[in-house]
Amino acid sequence: MVGVRVSSGSVMRSGLQSTERIGSATNYSPRRRYPSSMLNSGSDSGSKSRIVFLGTGTSEGVPRVSCLTSPESDCPVCPDAMKPGSPNRRRNTSLLIQREFSDGRISNVVIDAGKFFYESAMHWFPKYNVQTMDALVITHAHADAVGGLDDLRDWTNNNQESLPIYLRETDLDSVESLFFYLVDRNKQTGGGGVAKLTFETIDDSPFDADGLEMIPLPVEHGRGQEIFGFRFGEVSYISDASAISDSTTELIAGSELLVLDALRPARTHGTHFTLEQAVDEARRLGVKRTLLTDATHDIDHVPVNAELAKLKESEGLDIQYAYDGMEISVEL
Repeated sequence: MVGVRVSSGSVMRSGLQSTERIGSATNYSPRRRYPSSMLNSGSDSGSKSRIVFLGTGTSEGVPRVSCLTSPESDCPVCPDAMKPGSPNRRRNTSLLIQREFSDGRISNVVIDAGKFFYESAMHWFPKYNVQTMDALVITHAHADAVGGLDDLRDWTNNNQESLPIYLRETDLDSVESLFFYLVDRNKQTGGGGVAKLTFETIDDSPFDADGLEMIPLPVEHGRGQEIFGFRFGEVSYISDASAISDSTTELIAGSELLVLDALRPARTHGTHFTLEQAVDEARRLGVKRTLLTDATHDIDHVPVNAELAKLKESEGLDIQYAYDGMEISVEL
């Protein structure tokens, strides 16, 4: 089920009357429901689809500035990340889902817009001709997933009328506390432009994002903290997780590609899978191919992937770390 708040005028709360929004063409319903016939409308035999990793790093990204400036640092990854084209350069986890249809239309759905999002967009959007965003889907309301929402004004003030954002009600509440002027544009101060956003609340039911069926994958991100991954087509995307339930495992079953959180080697973490735990999860889930993401500077891309490649020889497991700008063709 999907509910709606529009970021112009007062905030729509449960139980309040729908009111006309400043800058919007019409009144809107506080609860927007999509007919089931829409949920498969993203399939088009005449379309070409791909995913592009806009970011594959943690909240702080790679490199760490402290590693670059400290004379005591012996980190080999962060200096390498400064080299042009290094796969160790990692911005906040984010994904572009791009579909090009036979009539020439291009659909761009993005998952997460964290602190490094604008830098990612500057780097990758021109390459993939991303002029507009048709939907933004949020996994959770941490800074590495929503810290770049203010920058969305570049699109809504220049290239498009507005942008729908899909997120849970609890995440919308967090966004409102951080970016009150984005949720209620009447509260803006000063003369700067403010993004025109439509916040559409979701639960764990499938929903439609610009004609693409998105199936929420509830996962644990620290004890007692649930966030969403998403399945679309034969891709299951889980950028942050510390545990995957049996019910979510059933939703992942049959995927051709799994994108999975793998923070660092060895040392356990309360809110993320380690590399070893992610490999164990990949074994358990039995997906044909797994790409790892959300890596710290403890992961040196080339040598770690060389070690992971041995799993294909020994166990038939195709597991590698993704990198910023990695492009994968998919069927959607």
